[in-house]
Amino acid sequence: MRTHGWGGTPPASDEEAVARIKDATHRCVRELGGATTIAHVAADLGISRQTVYRYFPGTQAMLTAAAFDGTRDFLARMSRRLRSIADPGEALVEAVAYTIQEIPNEPYLRLLLDVEGGNPLLRTVTSDTARTIGRSLLDQSAVDWDASGIGPGQRAELIEWTLRTVQSFLVDPGDPARTPDDLRAFLRRWFAPAVAAATSSSVASPSSARTAS
Repeated sequence: MRTHGWGGTPPASDEEAVARIKDATHRCVRELGGATTIAHVAADLGISRQTVYRYFPGTQAMLTAAAFDGTRDFLARMSRRLRSIADPGEALVEAVAYTIQEIPNEPYLRLLLDVEGGNPLLRTVTSDTARTIGRSLLDQSAVDWDASGIGPGQRAELIEWTLRTVQSFLVDPGDPARTPDDLRAFLRRWFAPAVAAATSSSVASPSSARTAS
């Protein structure tokens, strides 16, 4: 562990060093968003870039690690909202609407969903990290996805579709933008029925196949 820099108070362990790097990343992301680099984080901590590289191989790895920490409170709040919703369509309506509602207060959601756009590196972070978070949310909901006919492969597609829906509202929220209640009503009219149709089709498929045979 390197001991120079660190504002005159070096970390006592590698674990503390990683935690302080992630804290500095949080500060930089709040100020700079997707423009954050290892150089910014190193400057914030008063250490060299080489010291940061000792713990993270690159900016992408550093942002990914910080993103999991930075979205933890949001995910806990979302999990509490989804825990009592057993209907697949309604669960996804709430997931989309609440994410859009919270975006202004959640810099890592903006980063993961590439709200600013134009950063190929962050698109890679988005692909891996956002989908991992999406899987976590589906798993923590009250929906029995397997009983609904949505297996692991289809859940991956459902996560992608949901993320794309969120992104579309972030890119063009409408003029004027819908209120949270109006957005939920809109999603219940158009988004939820598509989810219901997909689950009905998936549940019906095995019996249809047996009948046909």
